[in-house]
Amino acid sequence: MSSGDLPTPPRMRSRRPPRRTLNPDAIVEAAMAVLDEGGVDSLNMRAVADRLGTGPSSLYAHFAGKDELLAAMIDRLAADLPTPEVGAGAWQEQLKEAIRGIRSGLAAHRDLARAALGTIPTGPNALRWINGLLGVLRDAGLPDHVISYAVDVLPLYATATAYEESLYTPKDNPETAEQYIADLRRYWQALPVDRFPHIVALAVPLTSEVEPDARFEFGLDALVRGIETMKGPASA
Repeated sequence: MSSGDLPTPPRMRSRRPPRRTLNPDAIVEAAMAVLDEGGVDSLNMRAVADRLGTGPSSLYAHFAGKDELLAAMIDRLAADLPTPEVGAGAWQEQLKEAIRGIRSGLAAHRDLARAALGTIPTGPNALRWINGLLGVLRDAGLPDHVISYAVDVLPLYATATAYEESLYTPKDNPETAEQYIADLRRYWQALPVDRFPHIVALAVPLTSEVEPDARFEFGLDALVRGIETMKGPASA
């Protein structure tokens, strides 16, 4: 029988189980859990430290603060994004898949998209993804300035969509969005027809989605088609 199987003797203090070794991956994992439970506003160094069973000061050996931690969390998501690759398929579809990945990755973590807005990812996983996407778009013959705008505007579209969806579908009340849209439809239908004939006529289409993700896919397709028209004469 080992000493670990025995109860604590009198006048001996029980020892807390050793906590797992702190490293950046463990901290990011804990931060994701805190964010998934309470959103970005609940995320701070103390909350993450509490989840790890340590003090906030031990986290600062790995991250300078919340902003740096958020950057690492976003880069963690980038690790799961499909990386475009020259020759792996049509550039249009690879571009769409890459942007879909951003939206779905952010949507899986409450309002993380809010923290991602206005940031330029610079972590190793994000750099790998960006480099792959740039290679595919260059191979497609798109002008450099078009490529530069495309890799800025399309991720912004995905991030903004994910953020908007996080506002309408909070995890504690998933029916909020459906109720709001239903109320909005009734309101538009009740407007005076003589003053707002087109809103009344289109009240149902304006508040309907043909199928899941149809709205997002419409915008994505419109953007990619627009980019395709910007190829230079030599590469058309």
